[in-house]
This record gives sequence, C-alpha cells and structure tokens, in this order.
Amino acid sequence: MAARRALVVLIALSVGTALGWLLLHVLAPGGWTLAKLVMLAAFAGTAPWTGLCAANALIGFAILMVCRDPIRAVCLLPRQPLRILARTAIAVTIRSEDMDRVLPPLRGLLNELDRLGVGEAFDLFILSDTRADMGPEEERAVTKFAATDRVPTRIHYRRRAVNTGFKSGNIMEFLDHRAADFEFMLTLDADSQMSAAAVLRLLSAIQADTTLAIVQHLTVGLPASSAFPRLFQFGMRAGMRVWATGQAWWQGDEGPYWGHNAIIRIAPFRAHCRLPELPDGRPILSHDQIEAAVLRGAGWGVCVLPDEDGSREANPPALPEFLRRELRWLAGNMQYWHLLRLPGLRPMGRWQLIQAILLFAGTPLYLLFLLAATAAAASDPVSPFASNWALALSLAWPGALYSPKLLGYLEVLLSPAKRAGYGGTARFALGAVAEFAFTLLMDAVSAVAKTVSMLRLGFGAAAAWTPQNRNDRGVGWLEAARLLWPQTLLGAAVFAGFGHAGWTATLWAAPFASGLVLAIPLCVLTANARIGQWMRDQGFAAIPEEIDHVQTPSPVPVIALLTQEEAD
Repeated sequence: MAARRALVVLIALSVGTALGWLLLHVLAPGGWTLAKLVMLAAFAGTAPWTGLCAANALIGFAILMVCRDPIRAVCLLPRQPLRILARTAIAVTIRSEDMDRVLPPLRGLLNELDRLGVGEAFDLFILSDTRADMGPEEERAVTKFAATDRVPTRIHYRRRAVNTGFKSGNIMEFLDHRAADFEFMLTLDADSQMSAAAVLRLLSAIQADTTLAIVQHLTVGLPASSAFPRLFQFGMRAGMRVWATGQAWWQGDEGPYWGHNAIIRIAPFRAHCRLPELPDGRPILSHDQIEAAVLRGAGWGVCVLPDEDGSREANPPALPEFLRRELRWLAGNMQYWHLLRLPGLRPMGRWQLIQAILLFAGTPLYLLFLLAATAAAASDPVSPFASNWALALSLAWPGALYSPKLLGYLEVLLSPAKRAGYGGTARFALGAVAEFAFTLLMDAVSAVAKTVSMLRLGFGAAAAWTPQNRNDRGVGWLEAARLLWPQTLLGAAVFAGFGHAGWTATLWAAPFASGLVLAIPLCVLTANARIGQWMRDQGFAAIPEEIDHVQTPSPVPVIALLTQEEAD
C-alpha cells in the first residue's frame, strides 16, 4: 500500500503544480496586485482537493478500463464462497418519515431473500427517532406491514422517547439492548434500497474475512421523476464509480464508511464505536467517518465494495432540499477538526477525517478566487489579459476538479454495453453535456450557501439536524427568491466587475459565475413538474434502471449466488 499511496501523492502534487504554473502565466502580465495575490493564495488552498480528485479519477479510470474484474482488482476480499449465512439484523433508522415510502422497498428485499431461500437468516428492525405525536401512526404502519409478512415475528419496531446521540445513538441503543442474537447488522437509511444479491455480496465478504468490521457498498441514485435529482444522480453515478474504484485501490482495508448500505460486524462496532462528545459537550453529528477511523485504530478493517449493482438511495427532490442536506453534512464534517487528535487513530484514519473536511473546507476559497478575480478585473481593466493562458487554465482546472465524473462519462462512452444501458450513445452524450452544465451552475449556487453556513458556524451558530423532505415538489418563484437572493445579487456584482474589463474577461467568467445570476430560475425550473415529465418521456438523463433494453432476469437460486466465485 505504501507504493500506491506514494503514487497518489505524486499525481496530486503534479496536478497542483501544473495548474499553479498555468495560473502564474495568467496573473503575471501587468504585475502583481493584492487581488492577484489573493487569487494565488485561494488556489493554493484548493489544490489538495483538486489533486486528490485527479488522482482518484486517473487511477480508477485506468482500473476500470484495463482490469477484467475491476472490483477484485481493488478490494482485498478473499475468494472463499459463503457456505452458511450468519444471523443478520437489517437495521433501518428513521425519523419522521413517510412510511408509505420506507416500507415497500423493505418488503421487496425480504421477499427476495425468501425466494432465494435465505430469509430465515435476517430480522428487520425499524429503529425510530420520530417525535411522540407521530409515533402511534408510525407504529400502526409497521404493525400492518408485519402482519402481511411470511414470518411476522421477524419484523420489529422500536421508537426512542429521546433521540440522544442522533443516528449513532439510535444504532448503539439497538446494539446494546436488541442485537444479542445477531453477528452482523445491515445498516439502511429511510431512503435506502438494496437487492438481495447486493446484501448477500456484503455478507459473503465480511463473513469470509474475519478482520473486517465494515464492508461499505457503493450506492447510486434511485430513478427519479423531477429534473433536479435526475440530473444530479446522472453525474454522481459516473463520478462515484470512478472515484470509489481509485480510492479503494490505495486505501485497501482502511477505507471510509458512509453510514448506510453497509454490513457491520456487531461485536467490534459495539465495543469501539461509542462516540465521545466534542470538547464543548455537543454530540458528534456526522458519525460514520469517525466510526470507521476508530475501528481502524482498533485493528479492524473497513473496505468499500465499488459495485453499483443493487445498492441505491433517493436524492433530494429540489435545490432547497439539496442545499439543506449539504449544509447538514458540512456542519457534521467540520466537527472533525476537534477529533483529529483523538487518541488511537491510525494515520489513514486521521486522513479520512481530513479528507471529509476538505470536501467542504475549500468551497469558500473557490468563491474567494472568483471575487478576487472580479476585483482584479474591475480595478485594472487595462492590464494585459493572457487570454490563451486563461483559456488553458479554465479547461484544466475544472477538468481536474471534475475528472472523476468526466472520466466516468468517457468510460461509459468507450463501452458498447454500458452505452446501451443508458439508451445509446446519443442519449447518454446529451445527458452528460446537460448534467455538466447543470453542475457548473449548481456549484456556484452551492458555494455561496456553504460559505455563509461556514461563517455562521464560525461565529457560534448551532447546527441543525432536521428531518428531510424526500417527496417531489415544485418550487415557486417567491420561495426561490427568498432563498437565493444573495447568490443573485453577488452574481450581478461579479458580472459588473468583469464587464468593466471587457467581453473577453466576461466570457472567461461566464461558466463559473452564471449559476449565481441564474440561481432563482435554476431552482424553479429544475423542480417544475412539466419539465420533469418531459425528461421522463424522452428518457433524458435516464439511468440504466429506467432503460428497458434488457429483460429483467429471473431470481438466481441462492446456491448459485453463494458459490459463483468458484466458477470464476
């Protein structure tokens, strides 16, 4: 692993150095000013994350293109077939959820397990942190659900009166008082969906290697009806496949845990993952990464299975919900600053926490770079503009930052089978172009929201961890304006500054700042039901689960699933 990790560092440094060299050529003409120095400093702060993106993308893409079995190439998983299924608890954590959305996928999973002849190895636990007034209705829904099951006694419901420790406390209370008969736990969120084959894949991996405490499955978006999640998950799927493959190659059994769609060995998790409070007495909000780091420090392995088949989750239905989810994650990840010196962590465990921080910490620097560039353009419009170097930087910097997604698109385009899975070359290419434009617009909007949130947290504002809306909805113009007026005003100021320097500089800024002035219409239109319906009708930005080019296969007997490795 040392050589692999050295290669990642080398790629990241090389990418950062090359981009810095381009930036120096852009800024040097006309001499150095305070605004230019701020641009250089802001770029330097974002370089580690950009370099990491490029390293994971290049390695992941190479593995996906060259290896006949990419998953085996990156996962240190044994080849022994699974003979006996250990008792496994399916733990679903909920809080004020629509049970009509939560329960049907669980029914599908239980039925699949039963058809494969392994249902007796699993019990389902609905672990609720819902407030008291909603509890009776929730319990009635689960009772009705259990009554129609083949084995009603395998379905359990528990609601905590006080949600101490949030989700991690919910899980630990279950492990302390209700998990004595189980060796493993499959963790699912309210919006998680997993196939029986994916569950057995995880269980086979963790049973075969007794050094593993967690095996995390790659998770992709569910088919969506509205425009926002369709576009978002179209790109996320391509990027996560490449990213996770590259990252698994150099992290091995010191990988991350994402909190759901994963299998957990109960004994070490219960022994080591009782999270401490933060120095100020607050609970840890984002539990998953620190749980993985603590387990690695205790000598247990955590690995990611970069297989996207059969493991899914819902994405936010509109931009307001997406921003709220991002700000929840931001608040949780930024708490990791206080945990970097936690005793007993291994170097890779500390790096996982740093990586989670970098995911958000660089965002204000991208915005600072744009604002400093605006100031430079407005204050010195006659300074020479190195347009050729600026064009090269404008292509290379986003190319590196978004390289997991871009190389994920390329991987699909180079594979006839994968292109067919998305409905053909033309349909996939159009979806990729539209999604990338959508990402550029949305990231500008998100950068302002995250920066404001980080400033509020820095001044002592409390982080909220509220229930999520998962239902499709429209967004009105007034609601969008109330939420996004800061982005709109900032965008107008940015374009006024670049306009002062001429049309060439304005064109340079357009891909990165247009999302600010278009924030309100972007929010409204991507939640519009008619646009979503048109996209569904046309198969636009459709994922493979929506494409009917292959007939769904019949269930495979469990003995074939559990012993197919012998035939490979």
